[in-house]
Amino acid sequence: MLYKKHIFICTNQRPEGSRVCCGEAHGLALVAAFKKQIKDKNLNVEMRAQRTGCMETCELGPSVVVYPEGVFYGKVQLSDVDEIVSEHLENDRVVNRLVMDFSKLP
Repeated sequence: MLYKKHIFICTNQRPEGSRVCCGEAHGLALVAAFKKQIKDKNLNVEMRAQRTGCMETCELGPSVVVYPEGVFYGKVQLSDVDEIVSEHLENDRVVNRLVMDFSKLP
């Protein structure tokens, strides 16, 4: 495996008037924040954060997923990035308060 962990952040956007899209909220800012934290902590050799298109979890977003675990985080704010990096990426502890509840998807 090339990376120990791979973080995908939704940056999808849709035309006005269509289905809600979680990437519009602050997807690109989240990508930048994750990349900065990973680089600042010298984790960038074994971990990668990148933007992605729709993950079909729009109503629960902004959406972030961490692989290889496949943990989906929802309603992620810029203020949550430090906690996800330090808890999940560095210490393999899932941030339970941000884990998506898929039963709330339409």
